Amino acid sequence: MKLSNNQHLSENGDGSDLNPPLRNPFVHELRFTPLEKIRIGVMTVTVFPVRLLFAAFLMLLAWPFAFAATLGRSELAVEEQTWWRRLCDTALRVIMRAMWFCGGFHWVTVKGRPAPPSQAPILTLAPHSSYFDAIPITMTMASIVMKTESKNIPLWGTLIKFIRPVFVSRSDQDSRRKTVEEIKRRAHGVGEWPQIMIFPEGTCTNRSCLITFKPGAFIPAVPVQPVVLRYPNKMVKARLFLLTLILWLTLCQFHNPIEIEYLPLYTPSEEEKNNPALFANNVRSIMAKALELPVTDLSFDDCQLSLATGPLRVPSNSSLLQFNRLARRLGLLVLLLLAANRARKLWGDRLGLEDFAQYLDLPVTDMLTELHGLFNRHGDGLIDVREYVIALSVVCRPSKAMDTLRLAFGMYGAEEDGAIMEKELASILRMALGVPEVDVTELFTAIDTHNTGKITYDEIHRFVEQHPDFSHEYLLPSRATPSIPHTAALVNGFSGDSRDTEDQTCSLPGQKRKED
Repeated sequence: MKLSNNQHLSENGDGSDLNPPLRNPFVHELRFTPLEKIRIGVMTVTVFPVRLLFAAFLMLLAWPFAFAATLGRSELAVEEQTWWRRLCDTALRVIMRAMWFCGGFHWVTVKGRPAPPSQAPILTLAPHSSYFDAIPITMTMASIVMKTESKNIPLWGTLIKFIRPVFVSRSDQDSRRKTVEEIKRRAHGVGEWPQIMIFPEGTCTNRSCLITFKPGAFIPAVPVQPVVLRYPNKMVKARLFLLTLILWLTLCQFHNPIEIEYLPLYTPSEEEKNNPALFANNVRSIMAKALELPVTDLSFDDCQLSLATGPLRVPSNSSLLQFNRLARRLGLLVLLLLAANRARKLWGDRLGLEDFAQYLDLPVTDMLTELHGLFNRHGDGLIDVREYVIALSVVCRPSKAMDTLRLAFGMYGAEEDGAIMEKELASILRMALGVPEVDVTELFTAIDTHNTGKITYDEIHRFVEQHPDFSHEYLLPSRATPSIPHTAALVNGFSGDSRDTEDQTCSLPGQKRKED
């Protein structure tokens, strides 16, 4: 499958200012020079343990102040700020600043003018790239959105409760709605509540671009103040998931500079108040301009496909990312097993748009029409619903390729032995990779060692165990290294045209581009 030639247009729509290809925003690869390795080694046995000890001591010192300030506090109302609560607040700010100083953040550069809660009840921060993004939170003692389990962590939970966070519960299916309602209630409190700091990206990135902003901070339709963060030190980039590794590398730096810039207050228009997504995109554009960074329509959910490991890693030009966005918006990701059972009953029947809508129990909409078109290979308005199920299985569980193959064999396999032929294997792998065509002749021959003209799931399972990277050994050209795609739209998805637009993809670190 090939991407279309239409790249991101400039604001005037003439295409004169095309965005350059982006790096994978969810991967950060550190490479150290010999001198840097020596410095880290020396700091590890000298400065690191001292800094860690002082930071732990200051955390312990902060606990009694946070505990005292939260005594008798109601979660539904803001209590009167008595002198001793103000004393605890000041003491905690000083202690937290001393803790960051011990961690190498010797001075914090602040630009712009912070707006008071009465003017900007919500602060939107980006890019979110590190655990040390907590620095502006401890400087302002603003509220944040956190999972409910955090308040039960010894010591840390008390400090968290002091800033009056908005708690979200993963076990409560209605938690997202409740969280949004609580944010709206506080935002409309006319300065009564502390400001809420929200990272609208919803996940950490490597600061190479700004990903899609989630609408939670913009649903209340109140003025927001954008805040941008800059870390000149590459060690602080933290899409490394190990907290201990991040802590160690950061504390092994003599100085860790950070810059916090408060941008002008952004007041939404009536159109933006009624359209949180538009509100979010416009704020993101302002923040990206201040940071001099590009934007991408990718979200963390989309990127799971590109980051997934296994024998069927998604190539850079896959239509599965477009399919993933549509399937999520239509709420189809929870219907995998039901869709598979219905597909088995249809046994290869091809469905038009209305029949496909009836199959999914959905009305015919523009979004459903677009999704149906992704699988319209022959241009006759009919699709094989089994192909849809395979694509759905991949986006639902991108790291479980063998489960997808087992499901596919169950739909395509013969009734007597569950075996499939070469043509059917091509259909399965074409959809699992999200490409329009794939040559499986060499692969099928390698699996069919007995020359029976058909293979079973057990045979391909044994083959995958011996060749875990078989898709890149037998199916994809070497240049199709998995990567994050550019945000340009795809043309007709899995049945796309053959125009070569390789340059529109974003390369993984270390991947060479065509012109290199």
